[in-house]
Amino acid sequence: MNAPASKAPPSRCALCWFLAGLAALTAASFWTLDLQWAKFLSLEAARKMGRFLGELLSPSSEAVFLRRLTLASLETIAMSALGTLLAVFGGLALALPASRSHAGGPARWRALTRLVLNGLRSIPELVWAALLIIAAGLGPFAGTLALALHTTGVLGRLFAEAIENAPPGPAFALRVQGVASGRIFLYATLPQILPQLLSYTLYRWENNIRAAAVLGVVGGGGLGQMLSFHMGLFHMRETSSILIAMILLVAMVDIASYLSRRLLQR
Repeated sequence: MNAPASKAPPSRCALCWFLAGLAALTAASFWTLDLQWAKFLSLEAARKMGRFLGELLSPSSEAVFLRRLTLASLETIAMSALGTLLAVFGGLALALPASRSHAGGPARWRALTRLVLNGLRSIPELVWAALLIIAAGLGPFAGTLALALHTTGVLGRLFAEAIENAPPGPAFALRVQGVASGRIFLYATLPQILPQLLSYTLYRWENNIRAAAVLGVVGGGGLGQMLSFHMGLFHMRETSSILIAMILLVAMVDIASYLSRRLLQR
């Protein structure tokens, strides 16, 4: 008598159904989207792309344009640096009530403050900039405030986690002596977490350089505003120079941040 065929385990059957559904959705995506592969792979498309790349690979080097590009690059650096600096103070101010300093701490404002931090960082910089431009007008001021608000939410959460994860020994030694909570933070907790806070700040500064270069698309000033203007007019040579400036700017900030982290680790 033949042994009955063994059934596949339920987990394997569920995986098979999941993969089949994923394949069906992928096939339906190709069917519903108007993907014009023939036009994309045609000689006319290749000719247009070649002309576009030819213009993009010959950046503009006019003196007047390069002066404007230098000023926009400095403006982008200033926006990112000032936005990050404001976010450090705002994030630290919100991180203190958003964290529980010790196991028996009351932390009355912890839930509410963390809700505020979640709201600040859940709204992207572009949306913040679009909202602030209505009040502050076009230019770097709105872009700087947008970076500061979003980064405050990010750094506030990271700073709060660093405060809660700090070694409790030095703070406990001061607490049993009756030292005030503010002095405990300054003399016990802050010295321990300061390298971590600086590392978070430098990392967010790197991100804000990239974000500041994009905020100009909605009128936030800096390189992004130049990029939006020249791309809108199909000035590919000027667009190429702006993209090169963005790459160099991000590379310089990455190098400076890396060297700063190395110095902090010594």
